[in-house]
Amino acid sequence: MTRSRLPASLAASVALSGALLASLLPAASRAADAPALAEVWGRSTIPLGDPAFAADGRLVTSHHPAFATAERVSVFAAPDRLEPYPDAGWNAGPSGPDHFDSVQGMHTDSKGVMWMGDMGERETAVPKVVGWDTKANRLVKTILLPPPATVPASEPQDLAVDETRGLVVLADEATGQGGDGSQGALIVVDIASGKARRVLQGSRGVVPEDRDIVVDGRHLQRLDAKTGKRAPMRVGADGIALDARSEWLYFGPLNGSSVYRIRMADLADASLKPGDLEGRVERYAARPNAGGMMMDADDNLYLTEIEHRAVGVIPAADRCYRRVATSPDMLWPDGLAAGPDGMVYVTVTQLPLAAPFDDGDMKARAPFLVMRFKPQPIGARATCG
Repeated sequence: MTRSRLPASLAASVALSGALLASLLPAASRAADAPALAEVWGRSTIPLGDPAFAADGRLVTSHHPAFATAERVSVFAAPDRLEPYPDAGWNAGPSGPDHFDSVQGMHTDSKGVMWMGDMGERETAVPKVVGWDTKANRLVKTILLPPPATVPASEPQDLAVDETRGLVVLADEATGQGGDGSQGALIVVDIASGKARRVLQGSRGVVPEDRDIVVDGRHLQRLDAKTGKRAPMRVGADGIALDARSEWLYFGPLNGSSVYRIRMADLADASLKPGDLEGRVERYAARPNAGGMMMDADDNLYLTEIEHRAVGVIPAADRCYRRVATSPDMLWPDGLAAGPDGMVYVTVTQLPLAAPFDDGDMKARAPFLVMRFKPQPIGARATCG
């Protein structure tokens, strides 16, 4: 993630609001092992998706496909004002190599290239990966992901970028077109050649557990627009994160009690047979149902705790999950991004109130929030719990 400086107008807002928050929080809230109270940084009139910072420090966001917004990708021109990103043309259909359809996962690499995963869900288009140079403001590459890299149920969700090997890896939750997540997989994309491989389909770590998602006492169900039937929400591979050395890739389903990992060297080895590759997947740690993932330079793995309006972390030192930030306004924290100001930014989607998850009735209401918190030192624990 780029660490470029914020524009002066935003930098002043960052410094002032961060100092104000620190002065207002009681000491106990700022203790190393106590969850921080996340603050509101930005407000949007339209639903949000995942965040990523451009090279100039501006926050870019996708818009969750469940809300079917006219906008596909936007940039915060100010904490309360969005503009199309990179321009209006990319946000106007029809879907194609030079137009967005339904973007979700985003990640900016060290060169300032923002890689965006496009599900193609809106128009049942071929999913794709788009690389946009946020410094030069130009297209780097569009890589289409036709079968066999994708299946009819494919919904490539979040993504990670391995700059060492020139790869993009997408987590395919496999809940499109009535899918139940059982075809969850990872998609490994070679940036130079554009070739993509579907791996680990149906394996542990990429398929959902039979474990309900419960938000505010309600067991979340999903409405199938084609059949009109409802079923408990089951989502495959969702969150994904790569460590700073490009050694280990971490991932897991939305419905799941564990985080899994695999060595990137193994994932990049196209000669490995499917069974051999599956055998190299490791269970890393216990966790609650969780969505977005982000790993810092010290191998602390942050996760959005979708059921409890919180963000948690699994430190490498003890692999014990604990909450690090909460807010009553954090209804379905989704994506995470490390800001150039040292804060962690969290998009809040209100997803349980979107029409597909609420009897077809859209109950989510503006403002849709971007929240943030400052990471604190994490002490090791002797035992988890």
